Amino acid sequence: MPIAKMKRLQVLALERDHDALLRQLERMGCVEISEPDAPDAPESLRRCDSETADCLARQRQVQTAIDALRRAAPPKKAPLLAPRPAIGEAEYLSETGLADGLALARQVNEATGQLQQLTALAAQLETDRITLGPWLSLDLPLELTETRCCDVTLGVLPPFVPWDELCGQVQNEYPESELHLLSADRQQQCVLLITHKAATAPVLELLRGRGFAASPLKGRTGTPEENRRRDTDRLAEVKRQQEALRKQLDELAERLPELYLCADRLASRLQREENRRRLLTDGCIVAFDGWVPEKKTARLTAYLDTADCDYTLSDPTTEQIPEVPVLLEDNAVARSMNCITEQYSLPAYDGVDPNPVMAPFFILFFGMMMADIGYGLLMLLGSWLFLKKKRPDDRSFMEMIFWCGVTTVVFGAMTGSFFGDFLPQLFKFFDPESTFALPALFSPLDDTMAIMVGSLILGALQVFTGMTVSVVEKCKKGCFMDALFDEITWWIILAGTGLAVLGIGSVSGVPVVLIAGVLMLVYGAGRGKKGFGKVTGFVAAVYNGVTGFFSDILSYVRLMALMLSGAVLAQVFNMLGATTGNVVTFIIIAFVGNMLNLALNLLGCYVHDMRLQFLEFFGRFYKDGGKAYRPLRVRAKHVEIIKEDTKSC
Repeated sequence: MPIAKMKRLQVLALERDHDALLRQLERMGCVEISEPDAPDAPESLRRCDSETADCLARQRQVQTAIDALRRAAPPKKAPLLAPRPAIGEAEYLSETGLADGLALARQVNEATGQLQQLTALAAQLETDRITLGPWLSLDLPLELTETRCCDVTLGVLPPFVPWDELCGQVQNEYPESELHLLSADRQQQCVLLITHKAATAPVLELLRGRGFAASPLKGRTGTPEENRRRDTDRLAEVKRQQEALRKQLDELAERLPELYLCADRLASRLQREENRRRLLTDGCIVAFDGWVPEKKTARLTAYLDTADCDYTLSDPTTEQIPEVPVLLEDNAVARSMNCITEQYSLPAYDGVDPNPVMAPFFILFFGMMMADIGYGLLMLLGSWLFLKKKRPDDRSFMEMIFWCGVTTVVFGAMTGSFFGDFLPQLFKFFDPESTFALPALFSPLDDTMAIMVGSLILGALQVFTGMTVSVVEKCKKGCFMDALFDEITWWIILAGTGLAVLGIGSVSGVPVVLIAGVLMLVYGAGRGKKGFGKVTGFVAAVYNGVTGFFSDILSYVRLMALMLSGAVLAQVFNMLGATTGNVVTFIIIAFVGNMLNLALNLLGCYVHDMRLQFLEFFGRFYKDGGKAYRPLRVRAKHVEIIKEDTKSC
């Protein structure tokens, strides 16, 4: 099917109604909103106010709350194929539901913040308790720093300072001073210094020369023992508060799905706010443009006709073509190729949808490279269960795996492969003389040359299909001469070469068809060129054409190579299991090996198949650069939204 035809929508509405208009368009999900073209927009219009920044801030708050609950109580892993919770569209868009989710996020963040503060406080109290340890022998209040005649000083000395020598020096030089050792360890010596006020300064000067420093207990009141008891009691209270908060977070963790739902609601709100910024207003009216698929205009106009607004629908002009979003409307099989096309680039709006012509080749090539009944059945079962249970919004990748699984089973039946030679090896455990084997049309190991020839034929078929698409597109655009000399000429040359080899179509031994093709190539390569440029053009056309055909077609040998490597690896793993001589061990080794082979083949076949499409096929006709169609619509990641609005597009 062709690329969906788009209509340009232009709307003028009252500013007071724009929010309701946006919400309805969001529920209809068929309009991609853009700013009005500058030439068409009045100068008085400006961008509508938007709450984008506020919405982003709320998103961060909710995500912070989600992360906090996941750390506090890691959620149980849901079953792999567990479906997303379903919710009605009206409930999903409810402002009350959003407000409840934001309130929950604030509650979680407040509890988390309090827990962090208490954790820091507990660490500080524990540090303080450790700091008080060396001073517990002191029975004086820590706030006592002086009396009427004396100064009281607490401090620490390095552990290497000789205590007896220092005490003797202080007693000899300043007999009105006393120095007491409270405790000593490898890090420090804790001391109490009592001096007459007149001797305080010189004694401290002496001690500082030995590394003396003030104690870390400045500012405390009461004895060290009293301080330690207070810190211990406070630490116990802090731990009780911590435990209460952890219990609260554990209970709140059960409401984690509410936060996920809130995150989805905020994502939808952010999308609406970003679209609101594209609206232009002068305070009384709003104006915006948009794009809508032609097939969805009927229901859209039915709504707009009832709304208090003015609108027009028109076809895009030639100048607008690069800005027209691209929507691929394909059948079930071709739709599965969206995941491939989008990885390359969407086609231009005035280009051609590659999915319908690519799908048969991609699916066929994938099955040919995998070529195993067991692998194909696993692909079918896995993709079907995923689509049925998870019901993802984007189904293309799993649909692609499903259809490739079909061709994998077909080619597996043609090669008689079920997890390689698993069944023949298994039967030999029960009957060593067993010759059981699945029926096969050919074998990858025995018919390698035939498979290679078949791969080249399929490659040539896809290359010529790409050329045919190019011819059709050029003729549609009126470029008949380009189609004639760029593609049809080579068809004539190749046909003439084949006829000449077979001895058909020659007149007096002269290959007329081949010569006609060469003459057309000479003329076509030199058209638009002058002088020596005609010669260089012809040489370049011949070189590029011949090497291009051969290199492109030879690339398809990888179909045979991947089929052969997958078959060999499967047989190797089965053989390793069979060498154990035990049927249980054989089954375990064969299962693990074949699962590894399946994973490797899925990746290899996907990458190589995609390469063939991008390089050998798309290069023949594809015009990329399309802009994806992104309508304003209700979106959700963690829940499945049930449509309730019958007016939806």
